[in-house]
Order: sequence, then C-alpha cells, then structure tokens
Amino acid sequence: MPRFEFHPELRRSARLLPKHMITPVTLPFVRAASRLMWRQEPDGVEVLTLHSGVQVRLHRPAGSAPGPALLWIHGGGYVIGDAAQDDVLCRRFARELGATVASVNYRLAPEHPYPTPLEDCYAALSWLATLPSVDPARVAVGGASAGGGLAAALALLARDRNQIPLAAQLLVYPMLDDRTTQRTGLDHPGHRLWNQASNRFGWRAYLGDADPEVAVPARRRDLSGLPLAWIGVGTLDLFHDEDLAYAERLRDAGVRCEVMVVKGAFHGFDGIAPKARVSQSFFDSQCELLRTAFEPAAA
Repeated sequence: MPRFEFHPELRRSARLLPKHMITPVTLPFVRAASRLMWRQEPDGVEVLTLHSGVQVRLHRPAGSAPGPALLWIHGGGYVIGDAAQDDVLCRRFARELGATVASVNYRLAPEHPYPTPLEDCYAALSWLATLPSVDPARVAVGGASAGGGLAAALALLARDRNQIPLAAQLLVYPMLDDRTTQRTGLDHPGHRLWNQASNRFGWRAYLGDADPEVAVPARRRDLSGLPLAWIGVGTLDLFHDEDLAYAERLRDAGVRCEVMVVKGAFHGFDGIAPKARVSQSFFDSQCELLRTAFEPAAA
C-alpha cells in the first residue's frame, strides 16, 4: 500500500467519503436522489430553456453594461449531475468577477453519448455569447471533473468551428483521457468519490460507438490556437497524471496554461469542504486567471 497523507484541512472529510459512488447498479438511485435534492429553485437564478431544447441556469451580476461571461459545465462522470448542484459556485463567480454565468444542463450518458452532451454545451455557449449583457470578446468556458473534460472539448470545438472566440478555459480536475482506464496501479487508497471502476463506466457510457481520437480531448493531436487555460488538481486525484500531461501539451503547443496542484487533495475536495482555506485558495486562483482573461486588453 502506497504511503500518503491527506491535506490537514481535508482529513476529516476524507474519512467519511466513499472511494466511488457510481456503478451501473447505483446510477438510477444516485440520479433519483439528485432530482430530489435540486428540485427547489433558489432566489436569483433564472431557469431558461433555449430553442435547442437545452436548459440553462443564468446568474446575472450587478450592473447592466456588457461584461464578461462564463459558461459553467457541471461534473458527474458524464452520467450524473445537474446544473443546480453548482448554483452557489456560479453565484460566487458572478459576484467575484462581475460576470454573467450560465450553467448548462446537458443531456447525460449512456442515454445520450458523445457528441450530444458536447453539442448541448455548444448550443448554450452560442446563446450566451449573444446576450446583450455579454461582451462576446470576453467569454470563457469552465467546468469540474467531467464538466472540465467537456469544457476542454468545447474549447477545441469552438476553435475548430471558428465562430466563438474564447477568452479562457477553466479546467477543474478535468476528466480528459479515457486511456487512464487502461492503466494499472491506479487504485490508490487515497482516492475518494471517483476511482478506476467508476472511470471505466463513465468513459464507456460517454463514448458509446464514438472514435476516441475525436471525442477525447487528451487524444487530440493539435492543441494549438486554444485560449488561456487554468488546470487545478489534487495529488490524490485519479486524474492527476492526465491533467498534468494535458497542461504540458498545452504549453508545448504555445498555449499559456496556469497549473495549481494541491498536495493531499482528493477529487472534488473543494465542493466537499468549501470553507477550508485550501478550497478558498483553489477558488481564488481560478478567479485570478479569469480576471486576467477578462481584461479588455487581453481579450
């Protein structure tokens, strides 16, 4: 068994968390619990259905002048989750950055494999960039876990279609590389919430019959021309190695990429312990990157 230590501020949470939650057996139960948990609408959130049928949750900042915007994509291994789970986080982004934040309820795998979730995100991005309150030159995409993987894929899609110029991509412990499922020796006792068994199920559900060379961000050969990036991950996260490898490839392709590695942090630590200083620092680093990207001169 490898020797490891959780971050001091995360030890108590780590003792209470499972190593994984999602399997083909648990999937319907987790989804049912999620629907119950997020059925109430908090004040200040606009729930909209676009012409494409995609639902978004809109968080507006104070003021009315055209300003920056962030499309946020929730996590859940491509198979669970709801945009409502990140309402508090999205309101924080809107307040801290003075940005319009839209969180997209993309359709989930395995019922809707690639490219449906990605196209749902693109539809939401296209809509967000045309809002009167949004400066189309200062639009970023971001997400956590599978949402981070979709954000990376969305940045690639926006580059390829050349319709929406992105200012930044915010990739929070992103799920980027299906080849991690083939690696051995990754069943670390420090992993929480997402392990190799869950990872195999998530990728299999999302990819379906798709060509992974096209569908998986880390498999894309050309990463040039992508926007400014931020990647954050803990040392006890299953995605640690693939995230740092992607950051290195971005830099090799001439893309500026800021990286934050949190020693002793497990997957999703900032959502589990949002008041911990380490989580606050993690969030502050994301905001710093976005402020840089949203400066009119930079955009």
